[in-house]
Amino acid sequence: MAETEIHDMFVIGLRNAHAMENEALSMMRPQLPRMERYPEVAAKLEQHISETQDQIIRLEHILEELDENYLSVNDMVLSFNGATAVMSHAGMGDAVLKDAFADFAFENYEIAAYKSLLTIADAGNFREAKDALQASLAEEQSMARWLDDNLPLVTQKFLLMWEGDGPLGTQR
Repeated sequence: MAETEIHDMFVIGLRNAHAMENEALSMMRPQLPRMERYPEVAAKLEQHISETQDQIIRLEHILEELDENYLSVNDMVLSFNGATAVMSHAGMGDAVLKDAFADFAFENYEIAAYKSLLTIADAGNFREAKDALQASLAEEQSMARWLDDNLPLVTQKFLLMWEGDGPLGTQR
């Protein structure tokens, strides 16, 4: 593959990652109000929102260093899609669980995207971008691990609360 083609592919991947991270924000922010009974989840979500904002800044910096624009139609479309998906869970009694499933799936999607970007960075010799991309990958892996480790606990807490507040009206 020619050097210019690798450069172009890297820029496309960076722009897609920028849109992906904006989509992540649009998914996570609406979840926070639903987490009042899950303070440990809310705290982790707030931490990851902050990390995601940092990831966006890193991606913008890399693109600026390449003299490329980071704004794209993908940002608007994916951001809208993320918000729409999460909002569709809002009225459901099991929204907390559905949010956790969606977050886990999306974290793994982000991990794959960063691994791919790092491979392209190697192929194109974009050494200056690798540290930033590696930092974002590590944050996504950490969040995915946390979700994986904590999903059973969140589900157990959900079940305990559901017994008291659920549609069957049973009280504990």
